[in-house]
Amino acid sequence: MAMKSPGFGVRIFLYALFFLALPVQAAKSVEIHGVRLWNAPDHTRLVFDISRSVEHRLFTLENPSRLVIDFEDANLKKRLDPAKFTSRHIKTLRYAPQPGGKLRVVLDLVQPVRPRSFLLRPSGEYGHRLVIDLYDRTGSTRITQTAKKESRNPGVRDVIVAIDAGHGGEDPGARGRKLRTREKDITLAIARKLKKLIDAEPGMRAVLTRKGDYYVGLRKRMQIARKYHADLFVSIHADAFRNSKARGSSVFVLSRRGASSEAARWLAAKENASDLVGGVSLDDKDDILASVLLDLAQTGTLAASMRAAALVHRQMGKIGKLHGDHIQNAGFMVLKSPDIPSMLVETGFISNPSEERQLASSKHQQRVARAIFKGIRTYFQLEPPPGTRLAMEKQRKLDEQAAKYVIKPGDTLSAIAARHQVSVASLRNENRLKGDRIRVGQVLRIPRT
Repeated sequence: MAMKSPGFGVRIFLYALFFLALPVQAAKSVEIHGVRLWNAPDHTRLVFDISRSVEHRLFTLENPSRLVIDFEDANLKKRLDPAKFTSRHIKTLRYAPQPGGKLRVVLDLVQPVRPRSFLLRPSGEYGHRLVIDLYDRTGSTRITQTAKKESRNPGVRDVIVAIDAGHGGEDPGARGRKLRTREKDITLAIARKLKKLIDAEPGMRAVLTRKGDYYVGLRKRMQIARKYHADLFVSIHADAFRNSKARGSSVFVLSRRGASSEAARWLAAKENASDLVGGVSLDDKDDILASVLLDLAQTGTLAASMRAAALVHRQMGKIGKLHGDHIQNAGFMVLKSPDIPSMLVETGFISNPSEERQLASSKHQQRVARAIFKGIRTYFQLEPPPGTRLAMEKQRKLDEQAAKYVIKPGDTLSAIAARHQVSVASLRNENRLKGDRIRVGQVLRIPRT
């Protein structure tokens, strides 16, 4: 008699028993697809491109100085060229597999470092990443040293403009759809051109928050501006939107809401908030007085930001379409310095094919830089900071204007002398007059008292 085939339920049960009897397979090892190095003025950054999140451990060794990175269950997908991993912190890079599927990477160091590591999730064109930053162990960075050296200028000083090229390094920013232009490249190109224009202007000098293709943290950008005692902070970006027809430049200043959140942060650590309110330390003030002082400082800074931004906005409108007729407000982190007037300039939409071509053009980048420069120059001509060469020049012009007087009907030499608090004799000597005879429309020079 033929055997009957088992029913559906029985078959499912048998299949389950079969799979349960199979040996458990280990999870697939993490694949390291490549390693990239970024040199910044204050640190070296290594970025490992990985297939998924990976467990790792860092530790340092002395004599000679080394940093060891141990990866749990990981393997390299391609050989690494040690010659490509040298910096002011790293001599060379070595690696070798370890028992148990581990991978060890050793950095032979030029000097002892303070390492920091963190994982990044996929974003844009990048997948999972492990980032390792190497900082000087002493904590004194080149930026701090340079800032102190350049700011040590007794007497009259130049106006300082901090120019912030948005994004950089591992953060490419927006990417154009047609030419695949990267925002980080456009912002740095415009920032460099703007710096040249400012540096060529008597009484003005510019500093860059980043000078190359590396990433600078958002609060770090503010700190750099403060270290250089900047009188104005200008952050340069290129906009993007899902609608490729969006176009035009725009200028942002900090919103009131963003200012309030930043004020709360400073007040929470007011012992570190010295020099934020015209050189008055907050650490010995009660909460109410500290809050009032900081609010006054922020109000003045926001008003100055708005005046400077309006002048730049007007100039940007002369070279192309504006995305909005007015200055816009937002809570961008880089605009939150309570003591430095700040603005963010969106130079155009990189997501718009036409504007992407323009932004990638060196000629258009120069036009953008010149428009921003003209707005900044006008702002400082109108409102030069005290103690600067521009303030001295403005005062000199005012003195020259005040030192001249056009004679009106009914004026006498003695009345003019009394009005300007000078003697008649000095008035005669200054203008080489032999007597007291004067005529309507005649211009007299008033001697300085």
